[in-house]
Amino acid sequence: MFAAPVQVEQTTNARLIVSTQLSAGLRVTLRYRSDDPLAVRMLFPAEYAVDGAADEQVVSAEPEIEWVFARQLLADGLDVPSGEGDVHLRPTHGLRTLVELRSPDGVALLRFDRAELRRFLWSSYLAVPAGQELAGLDYDRALAELLA
Repeated sequence: MFAAPVQVEQTTNARLIVSTQLSAGLRVTLRYRSDDPLAVRMLFPAEYAVDGAADEQVVSAEPEIEWVFARQLLADGLDVPSGEGDVHLRPTHGLRTLVELRSPDGVALLRFDRAELRRFLWSSYLAVPAGQELAGLDYDRALAELLA
């Protein structure tokens, strides 16, 4: 692992798109940890959780809901439509990026200011440069955690 784990955290505003006529504002915390260098996290207030949600991509912990996905997906999705499975990102006209989160209980569509997402991504690159994610990885420890 990297010598001293670094955490990058940024709180930003997003819009939860409910319909073409209705959206709700919410605060989202973006988090990156150098000891988990391939992933980024989006944390949402618990009141936005769907009751009964049981998807392995969503880690429920009071008082927040956490979605974890690849940092590279965030990087790609700022410029071109990206994603497979539960998380999709796509830039829109103007200065926004849409993030679509899918679970068996439904789909959530969120709109972010692209500059805010890009600022977070660049902050994560200061912690662990792009392409260097595996340079400090302790493979024995990672394998032990995976098999535990």
